[in-house]
Amino acid sequence: MLLVIDVGNTNITLGVFEKEKLEATFRMTAKQPRTSDEYGIKLCTLLEHRGFDIEEIDAVIVSSVVPDIMHSLGSAIIKYFHIKPLIVSPNLETGLQINTENPKDTGPDRIVDAVAAYEKYGGPVIVIDFGTATTYDVVSEKGVFEGGVISPGIRTSARALWGGASMLPEIEIKKPESILAKETVSSMQGGMLDFEAALAQAQASSMQGGLVFGYIGQTEYIVNKIKKAGFADAKVVATGGLGNIIVSETDVVDIYDPELTLEGLRIIYEKNKGLN
Repeated sequence: MLLVIDVGNTNITLGVFEKEKLEATFRMTAKQPRTSDEYGIKLCTLLEHRGFDIEEIDAVIVSSVVPDIMHSLGSAIIKYFHIKPLIVSPNLETGLQINTENPKDTGPDRIVDAVAAYEKYGGPVIVIDFGTATTYDVVSEKGVFEGGVISPGIRTSARALWGGASMLPEIEIKKPESILAKETVSSMQGGMLDFEAALAQAQASSMQGGLVFGYIGQTEYIVNKIKKAGFADAKVVATGGLGNIIVSETDVVDIYDPELTLEGLRIIYEKNKGLN
């Protein structure tokens, strides 16, 4: 079986493939520093808890945008799985031509998503990944990665708002019932005149509206600008944790594929079998 690992700025996402079938997915935080033993024990525990025998893992591929943890993580895989992991880099065969000013500077996460979208859905394709940063990347009909746009992710934008405005509370990121917040009135009805609670509830709804509806607007604007730049017929494929909130509220996205990155890692591994 193949273990695929996507190291993001916020989370580490893992998947186990039996040939082309994704058998299970796991998630752990990328923020906490860990030693190689801590990574090894954590990975083994996650797999064993889901009924996988560690000995069944015969290959590992890793994509990472966090270089600082790669020594510990790579050492853990070698020590606990007895496998040298394949690391996604510009040296690997991806099936795409990278047409950027410096291909080595293109994030491996963006390449992995682009590979999966192109292989699964064809080109031209616009790939959106709603992560810590939201990326919009374009692959042409002939498989050329043409570049893209990077913007702050929706959760990153929310944290900036909380950190920069002391009176605004931290909130759950979800679509409010209405774009216009009216909770102050409803919260104060019935004789429950707790002004601070009412204000906080109203602020939360206002922030939810601003974040979610604002992000929907950003998504539609960027996609439409890309299409006008010569990719009018491109399919739009989205992935990423909070992507389902945005995708359900706009018609500019054709496909939401939550496992796109894991599939991309599997595809790249298949193209580079035996490289290690």
